[in-house]
Amino acid sequence: MTSSANPALSQWSLDREIVLSRVIDAPRELVFEAWSDPKHMSQWFGPAGFRTETKEIDVRVGGVWRFDMIGPDGTVYPNRMRFLRIDKPRLIEVNHGADKDEDPGMFRMTVTFDAHGDKTVLTLRQLHPTAAQRETVIGFGAVELGYQTLDKLAAHVGGMKK
Repeated sequence: MTSSANPALSQWSLDREIVLSRVIDAPRELVFEAWSDPKHMSQWFGPAGFRTETKEIDVRVGGVWRFDMIGPDGTVYPNRMRFLRIDKPRLIEVNHGADKDEDPGMFRMTVTFDAHGDKTVLTLRQLHPTAAQRETVIGFGAVELGYQTLDKLAAHVGGMKK
């Protein structure tokens, strides 16, 4: 199928996409809970050495999670996610960017949770507004930092299983 056969595909461009995937040793429902329950999200979200402080959280379609990600050196990175789609326990889709009204760097993030026996295959897709934006975030380590975040998620979920 070519992109012209499906107009929606012409809007999706692989040169703007980053894809991360991880198998997590926990059932899909538990992994989804860690990603969607406010009591868990701030405990694991962010790369190694970062902590997250929630300002506001409303996990529902149209809801917002406003939070500061605080780096090991104390640098504060204000973030905002707006929840666009939630299909429990299969999918969460958000717009993610800086915590300001206009953010040209805001990107679409889709997280899928696929059951594989008693494990979960988590796939995180980021769709950036431009190919240049994608290259910029890859350049500052978005892939490595994203995998560190998924490592923290897996460790957190491991603690939830006990």
